[in-house]
Amino acid sequence: MTTLTDDFNIAEKLAIVHAVDSVILADGTVHQAEISALKQLMYRIEFDSNFVLQARNITREQGVRILGGMPRPKKIALIEILEEIAIADGFVHEKETALMTRIYDSIGVRKEVV
Repeated sequence: MTTLTDDFNIAEKLAIVHAVDSVILADGTVHQAEISALKQLMYRIEFDSNFVLQARNITREQGVRILGGMPRPKKIALIEILEEIAIADGFVHEKETALMTRIYDSIGVRKEVV
């Protein structure tokens, strides 16, 4: 897990948590390991469990607009976060991969640059 060098603002955190929640739910099963990874992320970027509920209230379009406006280092950190969440249960489901690819394409960043 990489330490973030840039602090995320509230809007960015909401969009990140929205994306993370979407990845967790993508395969239709919420695994305990994904919940554990989410809890670690709570400490890492400083948010609480109520924040997840707030993040669910933003639209995909709002999330993409916020994430797309982040500087490149934050986008790279987002890729790392989503990859960590997706692999937390020991397997990256094809639906998770497809969703992450759509997110990366929508915000103008490619996984290969990591």
